[in-house]
Amino acid sequence: MERIHQGRTVDRGRPTRREVLRTGGLLLGALSAPALLSACGTNAAADGAGNVLRVSQPGDPKTLDPQKQGDMVSMNVLINMFDTLTTRGRDNQLHPRLALSWKATDARTWRFTLRPGVTFHNGEACDARAVAFSIERLLDPATKSPIVELRYVKGVTVVDRLTVDVHTTVHDPILPAKLSLFGGVILPPRHLSDAGDAAFAEHPVGTGPFTFVSWRRDHELRMRAYADHWNGRPSVDGLVFSPAPNASSSLAALQSGGVDLVAGLTPDAAEQLDGYSGVTLDGYTGIRTSYLSLNTLERGPLQDRRVRQALNHAIDVPLLIKAVLGGKATETPALVPRGAFGFDPTVKPFTRSLETARTLLAEAGHPHGFSTTLTASNVDSNVAEALSGLLARVGVRARVNLLDPGTYAARLTSDNRGALGPIYLAASTVWTMDGQSIVQSNVRSDRRQSRWHSKEADRLIDIEELSESPTKRKQAFSDLQRLMRQEAPFVFLYQLDNIFARNDRPRWTPGSAGVLAMESAEVSC
Repeated sequence: MERIHQGRTVDRGRPTRREVLRTGGLLLGALSAPALLSACGTNAAADGAGNVLRVSQPGDPKTLDPQKQGDMVSMNVLINMFDTLTTRGRDNQLHPRLALSWKATDARTWRFTLRPGVTFHNGEACDARAVAFSIERLLDPATKSPIVELRYVKGVTVVDRLTVDVHTTVHDPILPAKLSLFGGVILPPRHLSDAGDAAFAEHPVGTGPFTFVSWRRDHELRMRAYADHWNGRPSVDGLVFSPAPNASSSLAALQSGGVDLVAGLTPDAAEQLDGYSGVTLDGYTGIRTSYLSLNTLERGPLQDRRVRQALNHAIDVPLLIKAVLGGKATETPALVPRGAFGFDPTVKPFTRSLETARTLLAEAGHPHGFSTTLTASNVDSNVAEALSGLLARVGVRARVNLLDPGTYAARLTSDNRGALGPIYLAASTVWTMDGQSIVQSNVRSDRRQSRWHSKEADRLIDIEELSESPTKRKQAFSDLQRLMRQEAPFVFLYQLDNIFARNDRPRWTPGSAGVLAMESAEVSC
C-alpha cells in the first residue's frame, strides 16, 4: 500500500485551487459543531470496555441487514460484525476468510472449502448449510437485495459440512473476488428463521470480530469485541461508529476526543481539517474512480464522437487534481483504475489542449460551443463547479445541477438512463480489484447505467466477464480501453486517494478500497 506524504507545491503558471473554485462561485462554510463524548473515560467504562475505538464516516448505515444494502457506508459498519467467504488483503491480493480455499471444478462451478470450527455470535455453527442459505437468500427476489455481483449464480449445493459448490449460468472468472465483500456475507440460518428479517436487522448476528451492542440512528452504533472469533479477539475492546456529514462536525469530534478516526473525507473536507492541533491527515492510494457519464443515446451534441473527445481534451485533469483535490488523486486514462486487473499502462490519457478541443467542436458544427447540464451529488459540488469552469474555456456552458445524495442515488440506479441528464459526475469503488467492477454496469448496452451502445464493446465485455483465460481477459480489457479512448463515451477523470483524519490514538492501515474493517486496529489511551 503506497502512502502519500502530504506536501504542498504551487505552480504560479496555472490557476490556483481557489481560482478554479471561484469559477463556480463556491464559498466554504465556517467550522462549528458540538463536541461528542470522549472515547477513553466514563462513557467507555459504561460499556464494560475501556479500550474503545471511535470511527466516523459521512453517514449512517441504511440497514443492518447486510443483504438489503449495497452502499459502502453501510458495508463499512457491517464488515465488522459479519465475515465474508474471501477477503482482499492490504497487499490487494485475495485471501481466505470463511473459505480456506476455492477452485473451479468446471466452467460453471466454483467449489469452496470452509474453515472448521467457526460459530456465529449466538453459538450457531457456520457451515456449508449457512453458506448455501446466505447465497440463496441473497438471490431470492423476496429479499429485494440491491447487490448485483452474484447475478450469474443460479444455486448452491452442499457437498458436505464444510464444502459447497456454487453454480453459475455462465463462467464467472472473478466469483471468489465478488464474495470478498457485499456478495460474500454469511448469515445464521436458524437464528434468522426464528427472529425474522425485521428483528434480525435490529439486532444482527454474524461471525465477525465484533458483536452488536446498540444503535441510535444518526448518533452512534456500538459494538463489542467477540472473544471467540476464529481469528482471535480484536485488540480493541469496543468499536463505535458515528456519522459526521461534514468537516465541521469531524473537526469538533476529533478535537473533543469524541472520535479517533474520520473516514470518507473528500479532499475539500480534508483541507478544512489540515493544520489544526491534534489532527493528523493520512492519505493512501485508493481505487475509487471518478468519471463523467455522457448520454450518447439521445439526440444532441454528445452523439458526436468529436464532441466527446473535445470534452476530454478540454478538462485538464492534472490541474483539477492539483487545484481542487489538493493532489489527492491519480489520473485514469480510460475508466479502469491503476491497481485493478485489466489496467493497461500503455493506454495514455488525452492530451490537455484547449486548441484541439475547440477545433473538434468546430468540426462537429459547434464553433461557439453549446449549452448542457452537468448533474452531481452535492457532496461533489466543488469538483462539479470546477469541471463546469474548465469546460467553459472552450465554450461548453455546463449548468451544474446539484442533488442531495439520496435523490442522486435513486436516479442513478433507476431504469431511466436519462434521469441524471446529459452529463453526470459519478464514481465507482472497484473493491473487487478487477476492471469488471467498473465496466459491468456502465458499458455493455443492456446494462442499467450504459449510455453508449457499441457491438464491439459488448463483445469485449463478454470476453472479460466470461472467459476462463486470464490472458484473454486481460487482452479484452486492453482492447476495450483503447476503444473507449477512441470513442470517448465518458470523460475519464481520476481515482481518489483514501483520506483519513485521526488523533494520536489509533494505529490502522486500510486497503485500496478503504473498507473500514477494524479488526486489526489498535488504540492507545
